[in-house]
Amino acid sequence: MTDMTVGSPMKVIVKFTIPILLGNILQLTYNIADTRIVGSFLGDHALAAVGAMATLFSVVIYFLMGLANGFAIATARHFGAHDMNGVHKTFVAAIVMGIGVALVMTTILQLFMDPILVFLNVPDSLHDESEGYIRIVVWGLIITMIYDILLASARAIGDSLTPLLTLVVSVLLNIAGDIILIVVFGFGVKGVALATLGAQLITMTICSVYLLRKYPFFRIKAADFGKLELPMMKGMMTSGLSMAFMGTLIAIGSLVLQTAINGLGPSYIVAQSAARRITEVFMTIFNAVGNAMAPYCSQNLGAGKWDRIHKGIRAGLIITCSWCAVVLLLVEPLAPVMVQLVTGSHDQVMIDAAALYLRIDTTLYILVAIIITLRFSMQGVGDKITPLFSSSIEMIGKIILTYTLVPVMGYFGVILVEPITWIFMIIPLVWKVLQWEK
Repeated sequence: MTDMTVGSPMKVIVKFTIPILLGNILQLTYNIADTRIVGSFLGDHALAAVGAMATLFSVVIYFLMGLANGFAIATARHFGAHDMNGVHKTFVAAIVMGIGVALVMTTILQLFMDPILVFLNVPDSLHDESEGYIRIVVWGLIITMIYDILLASARAIGDSLTPLLTLVVSVLLNIAGDIILIVVFGFGVKGVALATLGAQLITMTICSVYLLRKYPFFRIKAADFGKLELPMMKGMMTSGLSMAFMGTLIAIGSLVLQTAINGLGPSYIVAQSAARRITEVFMTIFNAVGNAMAPYCSQNLGAGKWDRIHKGIRAGLIITCSWCAVVLLLVEPLAPVMVQLVTGSHDQVMIDAAALYLRIDTTLYILVAIIITLRFSMQGVGDKITPLFSSSIEMIGKIILTYTLVPVMGYFGVILVEPITWIFMIIPLVWKVLQWEK
C-alpha cells in the first residue's frame, strides 16, 4: 500500500507509475506478439479478421475498465481518509455492480452480434472468422470485469506492484496459449480468443486469492451483501459510468472510423491494426500516468490536500509531455521497420499507409499527453462532467470527420481524423483547469 497524500508529488507519481507502465508494456508486448503470431502462422487474412473486430473489442474493454476505475475512485478516497471500513464497503459494491453490468453486456452483445457485424461493414470474406473470434471474447466479459475491479482496487490503495505481477502471469499465459492453440492444435482465429479467455481466468483466480490474503479489507463475507448502501452504490455507479462512457465514447468514435477502414480493403485494415498497435506502445506512458493520477488525486481529495493535487497534475504533465519529444525522434526514421516487425507482412501498400499514419499523428501527441493527464485527474477529484464532455467531442468529431474526410481522401482522411479531433477536445479540459487555478 502507498499513502499518496505525503511526500514529493513528483516522486510519488513516478514511483506509482513505473509498475503501471511496466504492466502496460507487458500487455502491449502480448498484443504485438499476438499480432505477429497470427500474421506469421495464419496469414494476412486472419490478421484482417481479428483487426476488423479490434475496435469493437476496444469499446467493450474500455467500458469495463473505465467502470472498474470509476468504482475504485471511491475506494481511493476512503483510503486517503484512512477509512478502512469504507474501503471494504466500496470493494464489495464494486464486485456486485460489476458482475451485474457484465452479465447485461454479455447478453446484449450475443443477441445483437449479427447486426453489429453488419454495422461494422466487415467484409464477407472475413465475416465467419471475425464473428467466431468476438463471440468467444464476449463470453468472458464477467471474468474480465472481476479482473479489472481487482486491479483497480489494488491501485486505489496505492498498490501498483500487484497489478504488475498479475500482468506478467497473464502475458506469459496468453503467449503460451497462442502458441499451443494456434501453432500446435491449429484452432485458427478462435484460438486467439480462447487463449485470452483462458489466461484471464487463471490470472483472475491467482490475483483474487493473493489480494484477499494480503488485504483483510478486501475479504468478502455473505453478510456484506446485506450491508450495501444504496446512496454509496449510486455515487459509485455515477463515477463508474462517467469513466466507462469516457473511454467508450472515444472507442465508439473509433468504431465508426473502423467501419470506413473496413470498406477500404484488407491492406488498409491491417495497416490500421498495425499502426494502432504501435500507437498503443507510444501512448502507454500517457495511460500509465493517467492511471496514477486518478488515485493520486482521489486520495489527496479524501485528505483535503488541494495544493498537492495541483502539484501532482503539473508533475504528470511534465512526464507525459517529455515523452512526446522522444516519440518524435523515434518515428521518423523507424516507422516502416516498426510496422513490418509488428505484422511480419511484406505488403508495401500496407507498410507505407501505416508508416504515414504514425508520422503524421505523432506530431500532435502533446495534445494527447495533456488530454489524458487532465482527464484522469478530473475524474479523481470527482469532476464527472468535463472529461465526459471532452470525450463526447472526440466521439462526435470522429463521426463527422469519418463521413466527410474518408470518402474524399481515402486512408489519408483516416489519418487526419484523430489529430483534428484532439485540437477541439482539449479546449474544455484546459478551460476547467484554469478555473481551478483562479
